[in-house]
Amino acid sequence: MTTAVLPGGAAVGGTCELGSAEFAVVAAILQSDARIHLTEAKKTLVHSRLSRRLRERGVSTFRDYVRLVQSDPVERSAMVVSLTTNHTHFFREGHHFDHLRQATMPWLQDRARRQPVRIWSAGCSTGEEVYTIAMCLLGQDRTSAAWLRNSDVKLLATDLSPPVVEATNSAIYSASAVEPVPAAYRSAWMRPVNADFQMADEARALVTARVLNLFGPWPMRRQYDVIFCRNVMIYFDDSAKAELEARFVEMLAPGGYLYIGHSERLIGPAADQMQGCGQTIYRKRGRASA
Repeated sequence: MTTAVLPGGAAVGGTCELGSAEFAVVAAILQSDARIHLTEAKKTLVHSRLSRRLRERGVSTFRDYVRLVQSDPVERSAMVVSLTTNHTHFFREGHHFDHLRQATMPWLQDRARRQPVRIWSAGCSTGEEVYTIAMCLLGQDRTSAAWLRNSDVKLLATDLSPPVVEATNSAIYSASAVEPVPAAYRSAWMRPVNADFQMADEARALVTARVLNLFGPWPMRRQYDVIFCRNVMIYFDDSAKAELEARFVEMLAPGGYLYIGHSERLIGPAADQMQGCGQTIYRKRGRASA
């Protein structure tokens, strides 16, 4: 990547100014490392979030901070993470989970009698999505989870940000965060921990959370039966969206389901290989093996 020679970056009125040249370098790094597309409209947000990094690193100007990022891979990675957005909640976009329970789960249960079942929450944030999926699989009471006991069913949760992956692994949520969880699910699969709630062992045992850049190498070798990637691609340009969607389709088993965000759509080669079966729900064409 070509880096810019930065002018200025001086403090103005006691506030460190994010100049256009510094913003351009930051935007280029986000595009290069995470394929996140930053426009000038995001300049205030970038200023706010990176000001914290400047304070933490004891750097006085954005000019000096960008120079640090250009020479320090660890800080470069930390900068990218600080500029990612992590917003989610339990049972968000509920029609997806209605479809998962009513249409996808019978297929998964039949499939699990014959072979492993794999589900991926890509861009998992702090884990509310993947644990919503887990609770749907487990059901509203312990007897409904019986089908999982002798099955090889695993859920992968990935995100670019190490702190949110750690939060997914700890699986502890505030009382306000669990309010959207229906009472039956909450009673069956959540445990009070002081003023908070932690996912039950049965739910946590299904989930593995890992740091993963969606535009880096994917170490997974097995195809997935279900992929959730919702409200992630809104931060990418069309080229990045088409590339990522094509990789998701390749990673899906024939007959597998892809759930994307309410304002997202399939474009490029992926659109020709998938069949719509609900609002922002798609199924891969081809005969499923089970």
